[in-house]
Amino acid sequence: MSNDASLNQSLPSPTVPDPASAPSIRWGILGAGNIAGSFASAVTAHTRAQLVAVGSRDRVRGERFATAHGIPTTHIGYEELVADDHVDAVYVATPHSEHKDQALLAIAAGKHLLVEKSFTRNAAEAREVFDAARAAGTFVMEAMWTRFLPHVAALRSVVASGMIGEIVNVSADHGQKFVHDPSSRLFDPALAGGALLDLGVYPVSFAHDLLGAPEAVTAVGALTDTGVDGQISMALSYGDRAQATLSTTLWARTPTVALVSGTEGYIEVAGSFYSPTSFTVRLNDGSRWTYDRPAAKGLQYEAAEVARCVAEGRTESERMTWQGTIDVLETMDEVRRQVGVVYPGE
Repeated sequence: MSNDASLNQSLPSPTVPDPASAPSIRWGILGAGNIAGSFASAVTAHTRAQLVAVGSRDRVRGERFATAHGIPTTHIGYEELVADDHVDAVYVATPHSEHKDQALLAIAAGKHLLVEKSFTRNAAEAREVFDAARAAGTFVMEAMWTRFLPHVAALRSVVASGMIGEIVNVSADHGQKFVHDPSSRLFDPALAGGALLDLGVYPVSFAHDLLGAPEAVTAVGALTDTGVDGQISMALSYGDRAQATLSTTLWARTPTVALVSGTEGYIEVAGSFYSPTSFTVRLNDGSRWTYDRPAAKGLQYEAAEVARCVAEGRTESERMTWQGTIDVLETMDEVRRQVGVVYPGE
């Protein structure tokens, strides 16, 4: 790896606050699956927050989760969790189909919220949750952890500096190979399965973060035999020149890289672009520079953002706003419409 010294010196040096510097907050975890375990581990290792309770519909699973993560209280069912006076904020880590109802349950109990992405099945459900939060005065945020990572802050600074010129194209992919299992949530329409809401939300949100909501959306895809999307390719249009080309699939492990191409150069983000990683800036004059500052785990950054916002009395994050979540869901609603994916009850 070689760096151009002058380019290195001219690059901005954004700082992301150490998650351990965020105020303490008491978390209740709703759901005891894999992503909940990753969140619990990151919070315990890298923040001052406390994990005080977990709620699960399965007693054995909940108790095992609590033991594994040193959580003192296990609630059987979600109503008990949100009613727990020792819980300040609830992290919702269940299938997308359940997010709206569980978020509304927590808001009614006066709890602050971090809800896994995709935030809800569609934009209409997200608006319902945000309207309830607005009325209750509670903090709510989509758990799009990528937006809070150090390499993304650095990348955004490079773009803002004008170094690569005007953005012409953003491209990103996210594909993972899953064994076909009709009983799995990923293949179950009733649980809002499919590639887009589970994997494709990352490249869509990444494009939105850099370019905003698109003026036009074009999508092609293929469905599984259960009726969810197995693979989708998307083109988002922004004005006369800028575009985003995005893809997602359940059928193959893809490089999970991202490119931000501008009139003066481009940024190549190593896989997995959505987790702590490196990127290389390559300019048209041949100079280049690589950002490579490893960060452990990653979910602690979004947890710290919640703690800071709650301590400051805010109801939404400036980096992951309510409108930002709605915009992403509106794009995905249109993608699903074009591909032909409808979930039961929509």
